[in-house]
Amino acid sequence: MAPKGDDGRDGYLAFVESHQHRLLRAAYLICGNQHQAEDLLQDALLKLALRWGSVRNADPSAYVRAILYRDSVSWWRRRRREWLSAAPPDQVAHDRDGALRLTLHDALGLLPPRQRAVLVLRYYEDLTEVATAEALGVTVGTVKSQCHAALRRLREVAPDLARDTRPSRGSADLASGLEVNP
Repeated sequence: MAPKGDDGRDGYLAFVESHQHRLLRAAYLICGNQHQAEDLLQDALLKLALRWGSVRNADPSAYVRAILYRDSVSWWRRRRREWLSAAPPDQVAHDRDGALRLTLHDALGLLPPRQRAVLVLRYYEDLTEVATAEALGVTVGTVKSQCHAALRRLREVAPDLARDTRPSRGSADLASGLEVNP
């Protein structure tokens, strides 16, 4: 039980200090822009502070992640723009992990925000389908269909991600996770 004068400030500050880096990485993966990720996280932490009394005994990390993903989609909808280019983008050089990381980053940027959010929650945050659905406020079926569509789109725009091109460590063909449900 908290002391009478304790408004939860210490608990909130401890939570922010221990989770801010992981949440910032998740925000960056969702929006693809460092400055926007910082703004999203700051807004989400403000919203958490306002509701800290009712959220602190549950799972505040899940609450913040849900805010991040929903606000990111809302931001994208308000500021959606097309970027036209006279020439196609440069091809990524094949330097194994670095090239795959850049390819994945570029490919994630081509996905709609909801599909990107589903992939980040499922494969980066390693949440279950049920937890992902709760974080996004959608049904499990929506998570499954968005995940399937996102993986299919990733295979189309970045075929290099469909198979792992690094030398194997014992297996002839390591699965990268993008082969699931082709």
